[in-house]
Amino acid sequence: MPNLNINRSSSGSCFLERSRKTYLQDLRLGVVKELNIYIIEEDLSKVTDTLRKCNVSGMAFDEVQGAGRMKRREIRERDGWSVRTVTPEYEGRTRVVTVVPDSLAKEIIEDLMDNIGSQNEPRGIIFVKEVSNAYEIGTKHSGETILTHEHHIS
Repeated sequence: MPNLNINRSSSGSCFLERSRKTYLQDLRLGVVKELNIYIIEEDLSKVTDTLRKCNVSGMAFDEVQGAGRMKRREIRERDGWSVRTVTPEYEGRTRVVTVVPDSLAKEIIEDLMDNIGSQNEPRGIIFVKEVSNAYEIGTKHSGETILTHEHHIS
């Protein structure tokens, strides 16, 4: 385990130094998480329902191509008069990206893990990243308070 030095400044910020990288976390704002959720298209409504249930205020999604542990589906291609079955090298997935308060991340992840797929049928993957802060353009608000619908613009 690399050496971890913690230095506190008078402003309440905490600097973490680990393997030549410096991370800044403002202790007054709390930690937020970015969730990158890769799913098959049919599961998008389940993900958005979970995010709405947890009062998450924003998300983005797009279609991506990739390869991983999930089973690729065979497709039938027409080649002139003949039809052949092929397994494509890459498979289409839907990527959902959202940033949530740290306090909600575990609840969202557990809900998705419990309600999508099974041990015998994996349906996606979730990557979790720490985000040092979030800023709302225009209002100049920041921190985890802008990440849920309880945040009201005055």
